[in-house]
Amino acid sequence: MRSRIELDNAIAAELAGSEDAVLRALEGHLECAVYLRGNVLTLEGDDTAVEAGAAVIRELSDLIAQGHEIAPGTIEAVTQALDQHESPANILEDVVWRHRATKVAPKTVNQKRYVDSIRHNTITFGIGPAGTGKTFLAVALAAAALSRREVNRIILTRPAVEAGERLGFLPGDLMAKVDPYLRPLFDALHDMLEPERVSQHLERGVIEVAPLAFMRGRAQPLSCGVLTPSGFRPIGTLRVGDLVIGCNGHPTPVIGVYPQGRKAVFRLRTQDGASTLCCSEHLWHVSTPEDLRRGKPGRVLETRQMMGRLRRMRQRRFALPILSAPAEFPARDVPIDPYALGLLLGDGCLTTTTTPTFATADPELASALESSLDGIELRRKGGVDYVLRHVEGHRGGVIVANPVTTGLRELGLAGTRSHTKFVPEVYLHNSAAVRVALLQGLLDSDGGPVSQKGRTCRIQYTTCSERLRDHVAYLVRSLGGIAYARRRVALGRAPGLAGGRPVHHRHDAFVMDLCLPVGLEPFRLRRKQDLYNRSGGGRPMRFVDAIEPVGEMETVCIQVAAADSLYVTDDYLVTHNTLNDSFIILDEAQNTSPEQMKMFLTRLGFNSRVVVTGDITQIDLPREQDSGLVVISEILEDVEGIEFVRFGEEDVVRHKLVRRIVAAYNEHAQRSAPELRPRKRA
Repeated sequence: MRSRIELDNAIAAELAGSEDAVLRALEGHLECAVYLRGNVLTLEGDDTAVEAGAAVIRELSDLIAQGHEIAPGTIEAVTQALDQHESPANILEDVVWRHRATKVAPKTVNQKRYVDSIRHNTITFGIGPAGTGKTFLAVALAAAALSRREVNRIILTRPAVEAGERLGFLPGDLMAKVDPYLRPLFDALHDMLEPERVSQHLERGVIEVAPLAFMRGRAQPLSCGVLTPSGFRPIGTLRVGDLVIGCNGHPTPVIGVYPQGRKAVFRLRTQDGASTLCCSEHLWHVSTPEDLRRGKPGRVLETRQMMGRLRRMRQRRFALPILSAPAEFPARDVPIDPYALGLLLGDGCLTTTTTPTFATADPELASALESSLDGIELRRKGGVDYVLRHVEGHRGGVIVANPVTTGLRELGLAGTRSHTKFVPEVYLHNSAAVRVALLQGLLDSDGGPVSQKGRTCRIQYTTCSERLRDHVAYLVRSLGGIAYARRRVALGRAPGLAGGRPVHHRHDAFVMDLCLPVGLEPFRLRRKQDLYNRSGGGRPMRFVDAIEPVGEMETVCIQVAAADSLYVTDDYLVTHNTLNDSFIILDEAQNTSPEQMKMFLTRLGFNSRVVVTGDITQIDLPREQDSGLVVISEILEDVEGIEFVRFGEEDVVRHKLVRRIVAAYNEHAQRSAPELRPRKRA
């Protein structure tokens, strides 16, 4: 059969190609003879071959008319698509990423399936030989997602175990050691973005390129505290299923615990004196002044990415999140009303050697204290002093225990003085209503608003008890506020006056400046409340102030189920430990162990996408070690949201010789002993 097709001159020129390269590729893929004279293309051969050839020519003509450049590889893509009853235009027109003259699009049916899977699934596995575009297409999709702000960061990682080599024996620093393993990822990045943009993204942490072993280490020392509904617990004692407190104050379960071994540890401090320990790769959700000014949600940075960049023009750069709502603890019964206890801790005499007394110049406070204590009446003793008497305990009546004295003894406060007072644990870890009432009592007695012209009102609290100072800071932080404290030493201070006589200070005083979230009333005393409401209390903000090395410690990292992946650590610092809003690519995954693969996949955060690529015929692990990629394909094959795309020799888009090499190896593997075929290691 002979078929003649008349073409447009421009289309005929494209089908010929430079030095007839496209025409020769066309002859190699069609089973009929092809002749091109001027703008007339002739096909000769049996009926089936000529019809198939005509279909290929029509598809190529349509692609040229739509502006596609035809190369020898395009012929193969078109013929493969037609063989699998797919539209070549749907494949070749699906442009993943454009950068200057670079246009990235799938070239085979499997590559199109791979691209669609990455777009529609949370986790995609691309398994197949080298040269099939697995990594290149994934990096292109990552660059596109970052440019559209669908993700906040790109993480590219590889297991640093290849051909029996070990990083420790290679020369140079860490980057010099891992550069040979990560070079293909760097090359793909530079094909997608300007070199200056890549460097900028790497510096800011928008793009992270690291060996898998280093990416896993978001960790804290075993002794670091994590807030739970029953109080702080060492992170090393937490197990999967335990509850911890998230940024919203609600409990959230621990869904992963990953020991990290011995690591270099740093102490991160904030401007209000709070601090905790973490490794250099530990994650923090921070907001810069630019983020706050533009209303952006912030970004996730590692500890090491903030080192040396904590200030700009003397302004602190990195603001940490604060509890968005009071931490929720189970409600517990208390022996003394929390507001009344706050007043007594401030201006009460709790020695219990005599009937408890209370000193105040505000009749409103005396009335409030009396109404808060059942069975107690306040009898004026003289001046500003009141005695807390039992209503049934008058002289000559029945002898009964004073309920305030009984409560103080039960709480361990009996016998405490101004410099030894404290807040009992049952009040520190109680419902938010109890903690607020206790704080209001403390501030109504020993605190007050401090107004400044042109500024919001700050709250000041003073105590001689170092322990009470720490407990007040704990209460404020548990409610979503911040607390600063400074010491005023007793030695050398001007004495106070009592009845016109000088009284020298015996103990240091601690002056605290407090800032509480909007909507939380710090006072019940009307005159203090009115002054505070007139000026407003401002907004609590916490900035990273210093990061200092402290040595090496055993560490662990946890993953929590909270949507924002935030949990509360020491001093109510809110920290982050999962990869949210990220596009994560694990390349050469055949060289991971099953444990590494599980660790990697379970670190997946919300609104993230993961692409895992590898070739199970090129495993460089020791013979006795299982490949994580082989094992995981057996475990997750039928899990919803995960898709496996397997490439073959027909998907190789590099030099045609690469395809022949892959085919030869596959044929050899089929003929050879079973132990040489791709399999799970024994």
